Amino acid sequence: MILDGAAGICILLALLMALGWAPTEATMGHVQRILYFHVSTAWVGFLALFAGLVGGVVYLCREDARFDDLSQASVEIGFTFVTVAIVTGSLWAKPVWNTWWTWEPRLTTAAILWLIYLAYFMLRDGIEDPRREARLAAVYAIVAFASIPLTFSAIFWWRGMHPVMGELRPRVLVTLLVSVGAFTLLYVALLRHRMRLASLGRQIASLREHLREERG
Repeated sequence: MILDGAAGICILLALLMALGWAPTEATMGHVQRILYFHVSTAWVGFLALFAGLVGGVVYLCREDARFDDLSQASVEIGFTFVTVAIVTGSLWAKPVWNTWWTWEPRLTTAAILWLIYLAYFMLRDGIEDPRREARLAAVYAIVAFASIPLTFSAIFWWRGMHPVMGELRPRVLVTLLVSVGAFTLLYVALLRHRMRLASLGRQIASLREHLREERG
């Protein structure tokens, strides 16, 4: 409860700072305020997918179901945050570029990343054996992470419309850091709840199996 409350307060603080305390950008106006949520959700998405990779590596080494839970939960949360980042990016692009979407390098690689991780859920749903599912999902989470540095580096490797973040004004930087910290705290809170649900799910499955054996 403390973690949830802290995450909620920090998100509210970041929202107030982004909408009221941070300065209005001279060229783009108020639409630039999407920056604080777009960057923060993208950061948390990448962080969560990295945690999914770490959970997958540790699971392959130890075959401890808790690390499969960590990997699955982090990928689920990371995929959600990446989706939000893509949506907020489109909302930002419409008034600035006069289009919701364009196939420039960063957006193209982000779309590929999204599709790659969408296939992760299809993989998990398509395998009935829990141990085989966990092993294959762990390998997939490790391999899929290669799309993250590709997406991050796209604006440096290829010229495109997506802006490169330069030097930020003090209030902009402080607001962005608070927003990133708030969304990171939200990720930790969500991860905690998701792993608890996974643990309860395993306990219920174990009880069902035990009852089935007794009846048999």
